[in-house]
Amino acid sequence: MQLLRTPDERFVGLPDFPFAPRWANDLPGFEALRIHYLDEGPPSAGVTALCLHGNPTWSYLYRHMLPLLTGSGLRVIAPDMIGFGRSDKPSDPEWHSFERHREMLLRFIERLDLRNIMLVCQDWGGILGLTLPMAMRERFTRLLVMNTGLGTGQVTEGFRQWRAYSNARPDLPVGRLIQRGKPQLSAAEVAAYDAPFPTPEYKAALRAFPNMVPDGDDAPGAALGRSAQVYLRDTWQGDSFMAIGMQDPVLGAAPMRSLQRSIRGCTAPLEVADAGHFVPEWGAPIASAALAHFRLA
Repeated sequence: MQLLRTPDERFVGLPDFPFAPRWANDLPGFEALRIHYLDEGPPSAGVTALCLHGNPTWSYLYRHMLPLLTGSGLRVIAPDMIGFGRSDKPSDPEWHSFERHREMLLRFIERLDLRNIMLVCQDWGGILGLTLPMAMRERFTRLLVMNTGLGTGQVTEGFRQWRAYSNARPDLPVGRLIQRGKPQLSAAEVAAYDAPFPTPEYKAALRAFPNMVPDGDDAPGAALGRSAQVYLRDTWQGDSFMAIGMQDPVLGAAPMRSLQRSIRGCTAPLEVADAGHFVPEWGAPIASAALAHFRLA
């Protein structure tokens, strides 16, 4: 397996991103890989926000939420999934699988011994992340859920269109894609989203992830998604807050309200009228509302 590592100089001077890089290179089963993460706020904080990004973003997505979370005394951990951000990138799309990425997150949480976790998730951060509490019931206490879903084997026509679009573009224009949903992004912010991927060879994960979404009852990950759905609906004891980017054509109001009904005790969601799929780009007011809901402000 060939591993690619984005040169560090591509991450110098990113706007609104003064955070020091941290590295994990000893996760059991992933020892050959260097995984990047942010670790901000007091290490002894009572609550840890675990911020999980999706495809094709990285921890830069949470730059607007992170200062509010740490400002309320939380510790914030934001890893880059393998193949994204500053983490190492296997060059073969076939390396990537639902269970392999989920396993990395489980080992990462154990390695840092994270507890009293508030899961902050969007896109694949939720498709994978929402399966974690049932496996680590003593570690998770809160959910902050934004435009995502559970991979139960059912997909929408909107998702099929996105997958076809992605599969037709091996050199997916990442920054431009995100700017399409938020035209206010500056050229420097667009470049920050492009930074992890100097050439198409670095984009194997971007090509793999749309095809990893479970699209049938027997697809890899579908049974895990259904088990998580049952757990969150029937057993979950934690507190939950949801925000919906109402302009998302794939995971907007209807699928998010369906997800809300699958999370026990989840209150009426915050609707962010002008937000698209990459909801944390509108993250400051969402973080403020979530902190107030959780009585952490």
